[in-house]
Amino acid sequence: MHSSDTTHLTRPGRAALSGLVGNTPLLRVGEPFAHEGRGFWAKLEGFNPGGIKDRPGLHMVERARARRELKAGARIIESTSGTLGLGLALAGMVYGHPVTLVTDPGLEMSMTRLLTAYGAQVNVVSEPHPTGGWQQARRDRVARLMLQHPDSWCPDQYNNPDNTAAYTPLALELATELGHIDVLVCSVGTGGHSAGVSRVLQQLYPELKLVGVDTIGSTIFGQPARPRLMRGLGSSIYPRNVAYDNFTEVHWVAPAEAVWACRRLAASHYATGGWSVGAVALVAGWLARSLPADARIAAIFPDGPQRYLGTVYDDDYCAAHGLLDSPPAQEPEVIGRLDEKEVTRWTRCTAVVDPLALVQDDVTGEKPESIDAEGDR
Repeated sequence: MHSSDTTHLTRPGRAALSGLVGNTPLLRVGEPFAHEGRGFWAKLEGFNPGGIKDRPGLHMVERARARRELKAGARIIESTSGTLGLGLALAGMVYGHPVTLVTDPGLEMSMTRLLTAYGAQVNVVSEPHPTGGWQQARRDRVARLMLQHPDSWCPDQYNNPDNTAAYTPLALELATELGHIDVLVCSVGTGGHSAGVSRVLQQLYPELKLVGVDTIGSTIFGQPARPRLMRGLGSSIYPRNVAYDNFTEVHWVAPAEAVWACRRLAASHYATGGWSVGAVALVAGWLARSLPADARIAAIFPDGPQRYLGTVYDDDYCAAHGLLDSPPAQEPEVIGRLDEKEVTRWTRCTAVVDPLALVQDDVTGEKPESIDAEGDR
C-alpha cells in the first residue's frame, strides 16, 4: 500500500466523521421499570460519538455555512453544559472551524479534558448571574468573546430553529423502527429534541402524546429557578425552542430519583446513562405500568454513563448529596397548574402552557389555555 493510501485511511474525511452520527440502537426496557410483559422502547442516543447533540451540532453548523452566516474558518462560540460541546467539537473538526465552549464549574473535569482533546477551547465562568444563574452567565460571556473575535458565530442553541430541525432524522428512525408510536417521552433542556422529534411524529401519528421530563429547580415549565444538581436537562431561562403546545404533560424529577433509575437501568439492562436518562426512564416506566398494555411508548435516552462516573455512579458523591436514601415513589404527585406550588419530588402536571402565559394570566386575570388529562386542547 502506498503511503498516500495509508494517510487516506487514517485521516477520515467529512463524510466518514459525520457518518458516525445517527441510526442508534433501540432497546426494550421492561422489569423492574414495568410489570412483566410491559415496557417501553429506549432510543440509545449515547451510541452517537458524543451523544444526542452530535445531531444539532453538525446540522446547525452545516445550515449556517449554507446561509453564509458562518464564514470559512471562522470561530464557533457557544455556551454548553457539555453534550452540545461534543457535537460542536465534532462539527468544527468536520468543517474546519476553531471552537470555543463557555461552561461553568459544574462541568466534570473528565468532560473538560475530553473537549480539550477534541481541539476545543474551554472557557469557564466563575460566578452565576444574579437571576439567570449559570446559563445566563455563560451566555453573557459568549457575547463578550464574540466581540473579541470578528466574524465569530454563535449557534444560540436555545433559540435556533436549526436545533429543532436537526432531529427530523431521529424522528424518522423511530417511526421506521417502531411502525407506530402512542407516547413519546423526552427530557427537556434547550427544547430542541422534544420539539423536533414530536413535530414529525405528531404529523405521522396525530394522536401521539408528548410527555416532557424536567428537573426540580428548573424554570422551563413555570417553576421557580433554584440551584440544580442535575445537568443536561432543565434551565434557568425560558428557551424559545420549547414547543409547549406539543406537550400533553410534564414531569419534574429530583436528583435522587434519577440516580435510582440510572443505577437500576445499569443493573438490569446494561444500557444506562446520566441524569436525563434516569429521569426519562423513571417516567417512561410509570407510563408503561399505567397505560393500556398495548400502548407503544418510545423514550429518548440522550447519552451514556461515561461522563457521570464521578457523580451518578460514585457512591461517595451520591452519599454526600443525599442521593442514596430511598427509592422513588411508585407514582408521581399531581398538581393542577404548573406554578401551583414549588415541587421537590417527582411530580406530574397535565396542564402545560408557556410559563410566560402564566405571567400574563397573573397580570390580566385571564386563564391561559391548558391541556386536560386526556391531552385534548
